[in-house]
Amino acid sequence: MAELEARIDRALRRVIDPDLGRSIVELGMVRGLAWNAEKRVVSLTLQLTTPACPLKGHFEREIQAQLTEELGEGWRAEVTFSAQTAGGGTVLLPSVKNLLLVGSGKGGVGKSTVAVNLAVALAQQGARVGLLDADIYGPSVPILLGLEHAKPQVAQQEGRPLLVPLFKYGVHVMSLGFLVPPGQATPWRGPMASNTLRQLLVETQWPELDYLIVDMPPGTGDVQLTLAQQFRPQGALIVTTPQQLALADAEKALTMFQMPLVQVPVLGVVENMSYFWTPELPERR
Repeated sequence: MAELEARIDRALRRVIDPDLGRSIVELGMVRGLAWNAEKRVVSLTLQLTTPACPLKGHFEREIQAQLTEELGEGWRAEVTFSAQTAGGGTVLLPSVKNLLLVGSGKGGVGKSTVAVNLAVALAQQGARVGLLDADIYGPSVPILLGLEHAKPQVAQQEGRPLLVPLFKYGVHVMSLGFLVPPGQATPWRGPMASNTLRQLLVETQWPELDYLIVDMPPGTGDVQLTLAQQFRPQGALIVTTPQQLALADAEKALTMFQMPLVQVPVLGVVENMSYFWTPELPERR
C-alpha cells in the first residue's frame, strides 16, 4: 500500500500548473486523495484559485495521463474541483498573512502615494510589510521611493529563480519599473498584463509578511479581476479626489469589489487632495 501511495504521489507531482511552472502537489492544490486498488480508481479534489479557472480540462487530462503512465492502463482518475473563498488566503502566497489592494476608478488621484505611505506607516508600527507596484502601465513606486535606477537581484529557491525585493524605509518593494528601462512604455493587452502581474507576484521571494500592499492600476479591468479572484485579498482601499468625475469612477471600483464573483471587503475610501478651509480665509475655499 505504501508503494502504491508513493507511485500516485509521483504521478501527481508530474502534473504542472502551466502558469506557475510548479506541480499541483507542491502548490497544495490536491485535497481528499483516495484510491481503490481493486477498482483501479484514484479520486481527488483539486482546489483552484477561482471557480472560473480555464485550466480545469487541462488538469483533468494531465492527471489521467500521468496516472496511466505511472500505474498502467485501466486506472481511472476521478477529479472534482473546488475553489477558495474570498478572504481565505492563498497557496500562491504562503508567506503573506494579509493581502491589501489599493485601487482607484481613475488615474491621477494619488493612489500610489497613498499605497507607499500606508506601507511605510505600517512598517513604522512594527509590522513586516511588502509593497508590490502592480500599476504595470505606469509604475511610479520606484520614483516615490527614490529607487529609479535600482535593479533586483535573482536568487535560487528549490531550483527556481526568484526576484529578491528591494528594501527601503522598512518595506520590501517590487515593481515592474525595476525591470524595464525608464521611460519605456508597456502597451500590453489585458491577458498579457494579468499574466505578467501574476508572475511578478508569485516569482518574487517575499519574506514572511504581515501585510503585502498592492498598488493596483486604475480602473476595473483584467488586472483588477486577476488580483481579486485568484489571490483572495483580505481587503481593498479606494482612493479618489473630491471632483465629481473622480467620485463617479470610485463608485464603479467600489461596485466591482462587491460583485458576487469578487467579494473583496472594502476597508475604506480615501479622499485625497481635498481642500482645507478656515473661516479666516474664506477666499481659499
